[in-house]
Amino acid sequence: MQINAWFLFITLALFLFWKLDLFSTLLNLKALSPDIPDAFREFVDEEAYEQSQEYTKEKSILGIVSGVVSLLVLFAFWWLGGFGWLDNVVRGWNQGPVVTGLLFVGILLIAQQILSVPFDLYGTFVLEEKFGFNRMTFGTWMLDRVKGGILGILIGAPLLAALLWLFQAVPMAWLWGWLLVTGFSLALTYVAPTWIMPLFNKFEPLKDGELKTEIHAMAEKCEFPLKEVTVMDGSKRSAKSNAFFTGLGDNKRIALFDTLIENHTVPELVGVLAHEIGHFKKRHIIKSLVIGILTTGAMFFLLGLMMENRALFDAFGVEKTSIYVSLVLFGLVISPVNEILSVAGNWMSRKHEFEADAYAAEVTGDPEAMANALRKLSKDNLSNLTPHPFYVFLNYTHPPVVERVRALGVD
Repeated sequence: MQINAWFLFITLALFLFWKLDLFSTLLNLKALSPDIPDAFREFVDEEAYEQSQEYTKEKSILGIVSGVVSLLVLFAFWWLGGFGWLDNVVRGWNQGPVVTGLLFVGILLIAQQILSVPFDLYGTFVLEEKFGFNRMTFGTWMLDRVKGGILGILIGAPLLAALLWLFQAVPMAWLWGWLLVTGFSLALTYVAPTWIMPLFNKFEPLKDGELKTEIHAMAEKCEFPLKEVTVMDGSKRSAKSNAFFTGLGDNKRIALFDTLIENHTVPELVGVLAHEIGHFKKRHIIKSLVIGILTTGAMFFLLGLMMENRALFDAFGVEKTSIYVSLVLFGLVISPVNEILSVAGNWMSRKHEFEADAYAAEVTGDPEAMANALRKLSKDNLSNLTPHPFYVFLNYTHPPVVERVRALGVD
């Protein structure tokens, strides 16, 4: 390992971004207020409010501990020569560059998953259990891990193998790699609702009744090509509620958590649907997709420039240059940039959420129902009602619920 410019840059960047995250988390904890916001006094009692603050505290502590451990393990593995050692081990198996690359990356990913297990177990069976959210058995947790691992191998391994081959054999490989990943991602988005998501949850068609009638009437009013409305057994894993759209083109579906249907009125659920349609009508999905594709292209271009950079390999103590180690090291180098892009993406996402809320209020003519849905969701999910603005700036993809209710004009 050589202490050069790359070594200093990556070490400092990783440490500073961890420090920034820690600082924002501490500010967020300090911002917890004993006073219930006025807009929520009719929906949240003192006991539920205190629970939400305690939940925020315990989740934050778990996040801090997890972040510290992850950073220390990475630095220890790096500074003790782990990357060079692992490269020598997999090279010794004499499996060729593509298979060797798959083994190198696979071992690192498995190690990362093993490191996350204690925190995932604690978060699920201690923290979430304590606050009444967890409904998952250990068997379900294990099965999810196994299914996720198998899918990762079946989907990720061929894609990684193709990228390794491209960068070894094809001129301007960054361009072909970009096109490959983009096409693969779009195809996955299209087939996931039909072939992948049902592996983890049951999706049943929404039964005939007032809710189904009102949802389809709203979709027709908005000229939204809704193919199907399904109910997902979210209660199998958690008491939390949510709803989401899936699919592209004419393959659009909305999935409602069964817990969401249990806790909300028909006007509130229609408001949630109208909000999701608002993302479609305001072209938020297309905008995010285009930005994502262009960002991926820029990343691949930079990857092409940095491929097999000798100074970078020296900083990580890897003797021989290779495509597969370059991919891993580039992921570490670019992580500070990804943090910045994440903040920018979160800002855009919050802006889109406000716009979708406004669309829902306009098209339903009932902003109170949308506001009530947000209030109930925040109460049922023990959301933090008084987050610090800096923490929101760095981490929130959705605006704080108090701001969303205020923007609807019903505060």
